[in-house]
Order: sequence, then structure tokens, then C-alpha cells
Amino acid sequence: MLRVLCGIPSALSLPSRTPWLVGFARCSSNNYTIHFPSDPLHIGCDVPPTQPWLSKSYVHSTRGPSLLSHTLGTCLERAAQLWPERDALVFLNEGERCTFQQVLEKVEKLAQGFLTLGLQPGDRIGVLGPNSLSWVLTQLAAAYAGIILVTVNPMYQKDELEFVLKKVGCKVLVSPSAYKTQNYYGMLTEICPELPGSRPGALHSKRLPELRAMVTTGESLPGTLSFSDISAAATSESEKQLRLVQKSLDMDDPINIQFTSGTTGQPKAAVLTHHNIVNNAHLLGLRMGFHWRETRICIPVPLYHCFGCVGGTLVAIIHGVTLFFPSPGFDASSALNAVQKERCTVMYGVPTMYVDMLSALSIHNYDISSLDIAIIAGSPCPPELVKRVIGEMQVTSPVVAYGTTENSPLTFSNFPQSDIKEKTETVGFVMPHMEAKVVDTSSGEIQPIEVPGELCIRGYCVMREYWDDPENTANTITP
Repeated sequence: MLRVLCGIPSALSLPSRTPWLVGFARCSSNNYTIHFPSDPLHIGCDVPPTQPWLSKSYVHSTRGPSLLSHTLGTCLERAAQLWPERDALVFLNEGERCTFQQVLEKVEKLAQGFLTLGLQPGDRIGVLGPNSLSWVLTQLAAAYAGIILVTVNPMYQKDELEFVLKKVGCKVLVSPSAYKTQNYYGMLTEICPELPGSRPGALHSKRLPELRAMVTTGESLPGTLSFSDISAAATSESEKQLRLVQKSLDMDDPINIQFTSGTTGQPKAAVLTHHNIVNNAHLLGLRMGFHWRETRICIPVPLYHCFGCVGGTLVAIIHGVTLFFPSPGFDASSALNAVQKERCTVMYGVPTMYVDMLSALSIHNYDISSLDIAIIAGSPCPPELVKRVIGEMQVTSPVVAYGTTENSPLTFSNFPQSDIKEKTETVGFVMPHMEAKVVDTSSGEIQPIEVPGELCIRGYCVMREYWDDPENTANTITP
């Protein structure tokens, strides 16, 4: 049973000209002056409530920093302006380091290249494969050009790949030719036998009629375009086109299609907007205190999941933190080595990842003393695992979080300073600007505290719809 805490997180919002908040401890007391940056993105600090007070399973958190009205492109431009020389993305296996200014420059060129391919705002571009710099650049460039990113599970087999590409009508697929045992080019040529003989960028497939191009991030193969060639196609004309597109973009435009796990049938395509995921990342960063301290996050979680592409990429862009990607897919030793080498302060992971990292620690004595926060999400976390993370990894602030793809994704989270009972027995407090209730599945009535039922969420975070699926949308998003 999912247990949440019933108090209401409060937020203090006292703007100041002081560049950075002095310390998180100051957010938990009223006996001092709080200093925040003058930039509106960083006004406010999310702090836990003093005591629970509810009798029914309904909770709302309306007090907090204002929601942002920015598109992801605006956030990226702002990041490059505020932190131009700070490392944004570090891919250790690729030997790639990019500052925020370099990320913006690469994204602008790639976005222009996508437009030269004939992509328009609202078109869908699929990204398939493990964690890589090209994956993140595709994510950001698509948003910059108003193109909807479709995140594809790199473990999908041929039939699953065909389903998702057809379901949302992808026009372009960005992918390596293969990864481990997955032969992506081979799969696509089975689905689209016309690919090898087609002119690159001009595919006409019977089974995937809307797909026009496969862009390979590695070797160039028959019928495909290379990733580097896309950026090289940028021209002064495409730059003008990009500027016009950006002026037309709105925070409520769709930016991302995430496929659900498909545990109740075929995967459903959740459509998320700029407003959904920009604000989810913004509020996650505030709750964790990423905005006031130097934050270096180790990201072994996959980018195709919201945990990686929202809790990772967007948090970095909005709060100016540095992301370290230790390996294309999860490897416990690589993750721990990244922390040791780069002095990461935050670790992301699902429970099984922490189990593997604890096992690796028992074999090799990695120096991970720099870690302060360990965020555990993605599946239920046993209480004993939280205690092991504290005891064996020496992490002072493990944080258990809960959410769903359809809610952008984070809806509940502990605070870094929550006590051990809260962290081992609950998934914490509702996030700011959200309402939550637990209802009886037959009557729809709100349940008393501690009585199981269906969890319902309302707020900015709720997805726009399931793509081309009005029936499931109506069943999931109620009046």
C-alpha cells in the first residue's frame, strides 16, 4: 500500500538581491533572514510541514513558489546566460563534457538541422537507444524547434518498435545502429524493407507511412542520415526559420510523448507539455535544495524514462546542476566510480540499482563520501534498503519519491531532512501545486486516513492526453 504523509509542505518566498541562498537549514526556521537569488526561477524554498492534521485522505499543497510559464527552450537560453562556463553534461564513457553555453550552441544547430529535414512544430521525432550525448541533444533540440520527442525503450523488440512508431506517427527516428544485443537498424529494415534502397531522408514505407528518415548516431548505413550531418545542414535560412518557430511556441504545447509500461495491455502514449515537465523539474529541484548549493548528479537511470529525462536533463537546465552519465546502460561499478572520480553529491536510482551498488561496495572500497542525497524512485522501496543506503553508503539524506508517467512524473517525495521513519515507511509529502485524494473505487468517496483506495492527482502535472486514444484519456482524466 502506498503511504503518504498528510501534512502540507509550506514554502517561504522572500526575494532578495543576494546571489545564493546561504544554507538549506535556514529554510526550516523563521528566526533569520532568508536570502534568495533575484531571479524568479529561484525564489522560494520548499520545506516540510510541522505536523499532520488531516482526517480524510485528501491533501493539497497550494503554498509554494510560483509555477513557471517558460518553454524548455527559454530555460536552456537562460541556463547558458547564467552559467555559460559551468559543466552541464558529462558522459564519462564517451569522454564528452559540455558547458551550458556549448549545449545551447549544439542544440541550436541540431534544431535547425531538424527543420531542414522538413520537420515542423508538432511533428514527432523518436529517440531510441541507451544514454548518450546525442540522446540529450535530440531531446533539447526537438523542444527548441517545437517538435514532440517520443522516447522509445531501448529494449523494445521489432513488434514493439513498430507499434510505438506507428501509434504516434514518428517522422524521424534517431538511434545508434545497435546496442548490445539490440540491432536497431536490422529491426527497422525488417519493418521497412524499403530503407536500405531509399535516398537518405526520403523513406517511403508501406508499414510506417509517416516515417521519413532514420538518423544514426554512429556509423552511416544504407538509407540513413548521420547525426553529425543534421547539425551540419544548418543555414542562415534555417536560423531565421528557427527564430520564427520559437516565437510561436507556448508553454501548453506538447513536448514529450512517454509510453507507459503496458502492464494492462499495449503501452499508452502519455502526452506531456512544456508546462508539465518544466515545472515538475523546477519543483523537484527546490524540494531537494539543488538551487542553492553546488549539485553534481550521477545519472545511471535511463533517459527514456521520466526519471532520467525530466528529473535529470530538465533539472540540470533549470537549476544549473551538472549531470554525470557513467555508462550507456546501468553498471554499478561505473556509477560508483563516477561518484569517486567526479565527487558527485547526488545519486539517482531505482531500488534494484541501489542493491547492485551496495553489492559492488562490498567488493571494492569506492570513495563515495561526497554523496549527500540518494533519490530512490521508480518502484516500491523496502524500508531495509533505505537503512542500508544510510549505513553502508553513508548517505545522510536518502529520499524516497513516487510518481507516474501521466503526472510528469513526480507527485510525492520525502525531503532530504525528513526523519528515518518518514523515509522508510512513506513516500513523503505531496509536491507543491498539487492535490491528491484516495477514493473508494466503487463510490468515488474520499476515504478516511489509512483506508486503501484509488489515488487521484489534480494539478499542473496532469498529462494532456493519451495520444490518439480518447477512450483511455476519458477513463483516466475525469471531469
